[in-house]
Amino acid sequence: MKKSIAFKTALGAILCAQALALGFLESLIPPIPFLPPGAKPGFSNIVTMFAAGSLGLPQALAITLIKGGFAFVTRGFTAGIMSLSGGILSTLAMWLLLKFADNKLGLIGISVICALCHNAGQLGAAAVITGSGVIIYYAPVLAVFGIATGAVTGIILKAVMPVLEKQKQYFYR
Repeated sequence: MKKSIAFKTALGAILCAQALALGFLESLIPPIPFLPPGAKPGFSNIVTMFAAGSLGLPQALAITLIKGGFAFVTRGFTAGIMSLSGGILSTLAMWLLLKFADNKLGLIGISVICALCHNAGQLGAAAVITGSGVIIYYAPVLAVFGIATGAVTGIILKAVMPVLEKQKQYFYR
């Protein structure tokens, strides 16, 4: 059955609410001493990745932009820029990889690559904000963290995929 605009809008809004809720819950996790400053697991990207695969790039980007706007409003300019720069690059990679390499990489592999893209986008934004390229020395730490969180996010996505797929049935009428 072809997805109507109303279907995509309704499901996209539900997914956006889920992503914002996960992002908010994630912000309640206290900083862990051995992790990079400001590092988050990226649980809301579970929903964004599902949207990229199920609804397409425009809806996934809409969720990413709304998440970035939420970061602007709740955590300030720098957090908003970091969220948008990492989120947009990651979402584009997500969509491309799900479209062209899903069978080769699987959800976990795609999730790891997208986490690394998110970190790369954030490093680029940090370099622009600080006006210094020295921020690149932070890349190895972020890469290790990105691989770990990307793998965890991919595993969780695989586990909750049946539930996410099931919620789509409520929008078919």
